[in-house]
Amino acid sequence: MDSIIFDLDGTLWDSTEVVVVGWNSVLSSYTEIGNEITKDDLKGIMGLQVAEVGRKLFPNLEEHIQEKILSECCAMECQYLAEQGGRLYEELEAVLQTLSSKYKLFIVSNCQAGYIEAFYKYHQLDKYFTDFENPGRTGLSKGENIKLIMQRNNLTNPVYVGDTEGDQKAAAFAGIPFVFASYGFGSVSRADFTINRLKDLVELFN
Repeated sequence: MDSIIFDLDGTLWDSTEVVVVGWNSVLSSYTEIGNEITKDDLKGIMGLQVAEVGRKLFPNLEEHIQEKILSECCAMECQYLAEQGGRLYEELEAVLQTLSSKYKLFIVSNCQAGYIEAFYKYHQLDKYFTDFENPGRTGLSKGENIKLIMQRNNLTNPVYVGDTEGDQKAAAFAGIPFVFASYGFGSVSRADFTINRLKDLVELFN
């Protein structure tokens, strides 16, 4: 193994508490949306691309309205997260520091452009990562972005760490082993490895 590629939401941090405030500040100006978004709503869409999020959260609105609302929500959440950060999972920096001394580390997330940068900016963790990618920059699926990271950085034997079925399928698409973060937001039908806390990665790949 030469590298570890991470999902972000539900794997490295939980940003829902901050994001829900940012989203609801945007949604309050749309009279056609009656209810506020909850943290559980957000957890249910983690790992989905923006178009899928629109269909799931606002199924009664026309697609162009969904896109407009989500564009505003995504911009607001990046602003909030860059200023306030999210909840990092236990011992994250210590785990990254240990792993980065032996492996190259990367992030591939189904997020908008600016989201990973907000994670880096507030928590100052970019020093542990070599590269990152997301569909907000490339327009590609998570599996395609994993392959892009592999090609761009000449990776021959990476693993992908994530917490949803979509993450498992993306790793399978890229042809690499999948590590299931069971403490995250989702469940999976299969995994090559399972961790119950971030620190388990150190023991797994020591």
